[in-house]
Amino acid sequence: MAASVTPAESTGSLSSDLFYDILRRLDGATLASAACACEAFCLISKEEKLWENVCSSMWPSTNRDDVKSLISSIGGFKKFYADCFPLIVNKEVPEFRWNEYLEYPEELTEAEYYGDMDEFEIVAPSDFVSIVDVRYKDKTICSKVLWGIPNANGFPRWFYSCPFRIDLFTHSTRDDEHAGEVTLSVSDGLPPITSMEKERKDGKLWQELRDGIRLSWIVVNTKIKQAANLSSWSPLGGQRHWPTDKDFLLRFGSVLPAKDILPCQAVECIVLMKFRAIYTEEGGVSTTLKLTELSMQLGDMEGAHLNGRNSLLVLKEALSCKRSKNYNEALESCQLYSKVQSELREEKMRNESRLDRLYILGGIMTCITVCFYLW
Repeated sequence: MAASVTPAESTGSLSSDLFYDILRRLDGATLASAACACEAFCLISKEEKLWENVCSSMWPSTNRDDVKSLISSIGGFKKFYADCFPLIVNKEVPEFRWNEYLEYPEELTEAEYYGDMDEFEIVAPSDFVSIVDVRYKDKTICSKVLWGIPNANGFPRWFYSCPFRIDLFTHSTRDDEHAGEVTLSVSDGLPPITSMEKERKDGKLWQELRDGIRLSWIVVNTKIKQAANLSSWSPLGGQRHWPTDKDFLLRFGSVLPAKDILPCQAVECIVLMKFRAIYTEEGGVSTTLKLTELSMQLGDMEGAHLNGRNSLLVLKEALSCKRSKNYNEALESCQLYSKVQSELREEKMRNESRLDRLYILGGIMTCITVCFYLW
């Protein structure tokens, strides 16, 4: 049977409003692909309103008027999406060599210890903005914006030398002073549990939480007009019942370059999220989780937290490093860092064990020598 083929109507005869209506329903990745399909799609895809819709759908924090003004000032929503949708990928982690790690000068001058203050005229804490969004199964449960870095302006010397940490639930944001508690319950999709003893055995709640939670922590530098997502989007790991039976700790992050800043040349951005189970009886079912911690800090190869001075320099460099839309590639860079970090930790333990044995042998030889002369 001969098949008849009806030629498709030329896209040139279709209304641009129809094209716009089609494109506004797409997510960012599909919209970018559609822009390559034809000239009409390419022209319409340049509309900032389309990319504003994409960003607000993915990051609800960008719906705020102050954040919209910020994004417009650093290049617009299309550039913002292109910078923040891909995840940071840093595979330039040096191979493990014990003697090359953590060789800091033994004596530092006051200027070297606190850092050159003129240097921070270029990298200032007030230049950074954190845009944080947490989702659970495509439902936004938390959106926060933090302007600047807490405790950095009032006591600069203290900030530059002390461990760097941003805690969103300790430091209120510009207009979130009266924000309510962030909770998850059975109505949000959590599995019902009757006791933590049962959860300890089957781990169903823990698995659902790990699979469903998504976190984006975008850092913007207003001076250099660059932005990047420092989170891994999905959890890299976690710990059940830590530090108490009711706590669930999730860990996100990325590997950031630190060349010419630290001897280890790469550091880890650690984003921690902690939920605590709250018992509320609803027909014999108790499943309510409260978000109690959401923090970010930077750690070196030995696990030590970076101070404020080095953290600002690392964050500035991170905003211009390589990124990828492939989550597996980003995960691979984190695994590579963890591998080198584990090798360093194991070698350190072996060296400490050797020293312990030498001290023990030295003590035995001293004891034998003393006994010999006394004899």
